[in-house]
Amino acid sequence: MKNLIKTFVLSFLLLFSVTLKAQVLISLVFGEALNTPKIEFGMIGGLNRSYLNDISGSEGLNHFNLGFYFHVNVKNNSFISTGVLVKSNVGATGMPVYSLGNADFDSIYKGGTLTKKISCFYVPIMYHHRFNNRWYIEAGPQAGLRTKAVDIFETSTLDGDLSYTKDVKDQYTRLDFGLVGGAGYKFKKQLKSMAIGVNYYYGLVNVSLTPDVTMKNSSLNFYLKIPIGLGGDSATE
Repeated sequence: MKNLIKTFVLSFLLLFSVTLKAQVLISLVFGEALNTPKIEFGMIGGLNRSYLNDISGSEGLNHFNLGFYFHVNVKNNSFISTGVLVKSNVGATGMPVYSLGNADFDSIYKGGTLTKKISCFYVPIMYHHRFNNRWYIEAGPQAGLRTKAVDIFETSTLDGDLSYTKDVKDQYTRLDFGLVGGAGYKFKKQLKSMAIGVNYYYGLVNVSLTPDVTMKNSSLNFYLKIPIGLGGDSATE
């Protein structure tokens, strides 16, 4: 079963991004060592629908999330839940395009759609409490580090669909910060088990560096957690 879980996790991760190979190998090699009677370590991944608050006309944007997590047992059914989402995007779509100061470009993309996609590393630090070792709730602060950001211009013409991507990382702050919380369900009652859940992130920081523009991130995350290294597991008190 251990080998099956590890193989599934490895295949799952490699499908998303080759840039995560190092994290995957570390997880598979050291997963057993990182799991102790008081600490659960594993991989987390799922679907994310993000929004840009305060931007009128914007619509939610769908992404995939991928990372790793730690549950540190504090007392009985109380835990500290943390980790890193190493592949996580925020942003929004459905906005009207803006002018780039080029008459030919502006003419082609006039009436098109603008998508803002911001890539970040996010680190949550949440209080995590379990009920009957099945259901759980969690909440706390979450910090983010922006790695890149692009504006994607899209339009349809008689010749087909057109797309143009513009690097706009200098228009955003490097840091993001907000509150995250949600609930989940563990598949088994044992201390360490696969789980599904949902979290909502609400950004408190204006991440836009453009004057007179306020832009705050938020996202709804649906995830699957897979512990790595389940040897020596036991039930909670």
